[in-house]
Amino acid sequence: MRGSPGAKVLAFGGYQPAGVVTNDDLAKTIDTNDEWIQSRVGIKERRIAGPEETDIDIAVQAGGKALAASGLAADEIDLVVVATCTLEAQIPNAAARVAHRLGIQAPGAFDVNAACAGFCYALAAAGDAVRAGSATNVLVVGTEKLSQWVDWTDRATCVIFADGAGAAVVGPSETPGIGPVVWGSAGDKSDAIIVKDRDSFLHQEGQTVFRWATTALHPVAKQACERAGVDPSELAAFVPHQANLRIIEAIARKIGADNAVIAKDLVLAGNTSAASIPLALSRMIERGEVQSGDLALLLGFGAGLTYAGQVVEIP
Repeated sequence: MRGSPGAKVLAFGGYQPAGVVTNDDLAKTIDTNDEWIQSRVGIKERRIAGPEETDIDIAVQAGGKALAASGLAADEIDLVVVATCTLEAQIPNAAARVAHRLGIQAPGAFDVNAACAGFCYALAAAGDAVRAGSATNVLVVGTEKLSQWVDWTDRATCVIFADGAGAAVVGPSETPGIGPVVWGSAGDKSDAIIVKDRDSFLHQEGQTVFRWATTALHPVAKQACERAGVDPSELAAFVPHQANLRIIEAIARKIGADNAVIAKDLVLAGNTSAASIPLALSRMIERGEVQSGDLALLLGFGAGLTYAGQVVEIP
């Protein structure tokens, strides 16, 4: 990939809670059914964390897997970045707590809230930190417990959102392994996905988000490929935010990534916001759908409205 060398992803890791909620389970308590949910969003089931399991708990699980896969020791990580929008309390931040739980001593630690685009934002920040010399090895985690912000009587949201965490370790490289990020926002549509206050549930204007995602985001994906010096036909994988199967398929058709495996992790995982991209990619690696050295296009988008995309080399 074209660009300044200096940073690459060393490993991915993912974690899903044990609790499974199927469409048939939801149909027992709200006016819905399996066919209605699958036809509109493509989800068959989702994972839900237990009442005592927190964003931090699942972040530690995913971060630990990525750290182990990287071959690095905890004391070799000097920056931790956590992308999340679902903390029960904003203080203290998640990153310092995750680092402590993993035995990472005195790292830089901060959170990123770009909602479903959060992992791509955090990955870009990590890559820039390594290239600039501000950090040597960075742990990046996307973690969400959306179930605690969803009204389980509202079929417009409860059929979509789920819990999970995904992580990556970023380190130095002689050749570029993380392409330049293309990011931005559409603040004029900020009320399309919102939690009004600490006593409210997540509300989403589904049609507004759908129209925006299917019309505005494929140019961002193409630009991310252009900045990396990669033709979409060279991509081995396209890993967009796992929001809605119809959105994923629409964007994939428009970018011309004809040879790419398209991540569709949401079918069995639901929409896990900032966790969805690293979680999906870690599972693709586990299943052997992508190989080391392959190129993958990541594309995050969500509340804000925010978006970000970059091309990465599979570790």
